[in-house]
Amino acid sequence: MLASWSASCSASFDAAELSTPTTITLRPYHRSHGGVHNAAAVIDLRSDTVTRPTAGMRQAIAAAEVGDEQMREDPSVNALQERAASLLGQEWALFLPTATMANQIALKLHARPGDVLVAEELSHVLIYEFGGPAVHAGVISVGIAGEHGRVTPEQLAAVVRRSAYDVDQRPAVLSLENTHNSAGGTVWPLADLDAIVQVAHEHGLGVHLDGARLINAAVAQGVSPAEIARRCDTVTLCLSKGLGCPLGAILAGPAGMLERAWREKHLFGGAMRQAGVVAAAGLYALDHHVERLADDHRRARHLAEAWHGAGLSVDLERVQTNFVQIDVAPLGLSRQEALDRLRAAGVGLSATIHDSIIRAVTHLDVDDDDVERAAAVVPGALQ
Repeated sequence: MLASWSASCSASFDAAELSTPTTITLRPYHRSHGGVHNAAAVIDLRSDTVTRPTAGMRQAIAAAEVGDEQMREDPSVNALQERAASLLGQEWALFLPTATMANQIALKLHARPGDVLVAEELSHVLIYEFGGPAVHAGVISVGIAGEHGRVTPEQLAAVVRRSAYDVDQRPAVLSLENTHNSAGGTVWPLADLDAIVQVAHEHGLGVHLDGARLINAAVAQGVSPAEIARRCDTVTLCLSKGLGCPLGAILAGPAGMLERAWREKHLFGGAMRQAGVVAAAGLYALDHHVERLADDHRRARHLAEAWHGAGLSVDLERVQTNFVQIDVAPLGLSRQEALDRLRAAGVGLSATIHDSIIRAVTHLDVDDDDVERAAAVVPGALQ
């Protein structure tokens, strides 16, 4: 349990990274739904996982048609799965409670115990899923140092050749993350994605796309989600980040593999009953919260340029979606000192895996007024 706000900032705020906070007496975080602004509230830029369902989404949840999901009779779940499969350019899709569960099931579909998982060394599946690849799939993980969250075909080929000499230590699966959390929400260029997938397939590896924020990548590149996802064998999509749902994720891929995934869903304890009440939120999000992600990206770019212009260490090249990273080392501050100062000034940011880097993440609970205020307040609080 985290004992204070300060301790709670020591980890990023993605679903797999959260611990349970105690009650704090500091002023509340600001929410912009309904257009009501509280100047005393803190602007919450810790993560896009902090969003609350909008009024329209709550109505969709309340009106959801439901059935028994374990019997495959929930009409809202079935509709979401069909919609997601089409959206991602895959044969079939499975609704799951979390994206971490989706990733872990995917690894089990691609690998046997003792096989090798290859991924960029700071990818979510390696650093924020609590050793799940070893615990659940029984795989050996090999991390590759990437650039902006990406690894090259040459790096992959070198690792695969090295692993192939070990008896029955078969390189089985490559996991790619798009957008890449620890790299600052960076996007895989399609040509680079094609090149790495080709090398993986040439060496007999399946390719799993951890696309928790895949829709952000698609919006940033001006392409359909399917244009990205169809290049990979399986893909995860999270519904509770930029899309604003209270929970839920999708695992999509070939029908045969996904039929196996249905069994794994039960083994993981992820089978539900009247799950249409949350699937309805996913359907609503796909109708109403996709195009608006461009607003999150625009606001992140505005923050980045304002902070960079004010002298903060912001790498503008990394600001490709809804993340902005600030390196506080040049300011002579520790990561925690910086977060504490910002919290006191009325803006909530969060830590990253990097020792001196903090992050801001824009989302649907943050509007233009919040961004303007944060753009002005943050430099003064840190400098």
